Amino acid sequence: MKNRPHVVILGAGATIASIPDGDKNGKKSSVMMGFIEKLGMNQVIANTKLKTDSINLEDIYTELHERDDCENIRMLLDERIREYFSDLEIPDDPNIYDMLLLSLRKKDLIATFNWDPLLLQAYQRASKITKDLPLLTFLHGNVLVGYCRDHKYGGIIYAKCPECGRHFRPGRLLYPIRNKNYTEDPYIQDSWKAIRNNLKRAYLVTIFGYSAPKTDSEAISLMKEAWGTVDKRNLEDFEFIDIRPEEELVDNWKEFIHSHHYQIYSSFFESSLAQHPRRTTVELFDRTMECKFTKATHMFKPNMDWPKVQQLVDSLVMEEEKLGENEFLTVESA
Repeated sequence: MKNRPHVVILGAGATIASIPDGDKNGKKSSVMMGFIEKLGMNQVIANTKLKTDSINLEDIYTELHERDDCENIRMLLDERIREYFSDLEIPDDPNIYDMLLLSLRKKDLIATFNWDPLLLQAYQRASKITKDLPLLTFLHGNVLVGYCRDHKYGGIIYAKCPECGRHFRPGRLLYPIRNKNYTEDPYIQDSWKAIRNNLKRAYLVTIFGYSAPKTDSEAISLMKEAWGTVDKRNLEDFEFIDIRPEEELVDNWKEFIHSHHYQIYSSFFESSLAQHPRRTTVELFDRTMECKFTKATHMFKPNMDWPKVQQLVDSLVMEEEKLGENEFLTVESA
């Protein structure tokens, strides 16, 4: 159980939490509500005479998708969205996304619904500290992700296919419509295969800033199919990093949560990821199966500088590398 995956699912709230004061240049990320205005497309949308009076991108794009006469507007919207998110740059100092990546190992997975490039930018930095990092999947595509149409390779958009040597082409962005096609784009299809495979085996799941909107009902269904029934997941745990009320969170995810097996945190630094980095599933097992009173001894904290982050991760990785073939990691008792 200790070596089963920890799956982390990211929504827009995670990116907003990672750059509360804006990115490296002060630019802020956006949620779907009011995003059209930020893209400078208010007048274009007004001239389209949509039936919806919503200012939520999900509602607006759903109607645009259903109208054949709006193809040019959809193309313009795609262009503006790519430009908006491609401009985001991760701040120089250690970021929540840096710590999130470094808090997990190869056995784990981060699945994000976000289009922004910050997680991948953080990955490039984290990989200089350790190569033992979680798998990343982009469930709705990403502005920094590309792939080769002719060969089964993908990665950072400015990289090249190792087989043919051509630059990767931009992957598709999956937009918030009611009926999404998760199999049309090969890269997105592979991302969904990865999260479903990992959810089947997951011991711990963290939902970070993902609201599970109605337009993602198909996504929730796919994850639920992989997760199975709650009565068969009575040893697993859920945690939420979110500022929404407990009742709302639990109601949205009630088909995944067994009884009282969940924790809610308003900050990343309160979660298992920061309190027990690289030991999240180990701590869960020791506390719930071994009945230990565990304590946090190696923690990520706000405003850590890079030397302190490096020192913390190095000590944890060293412990992992010293482990014998039939030995298991443990956490300290209180």
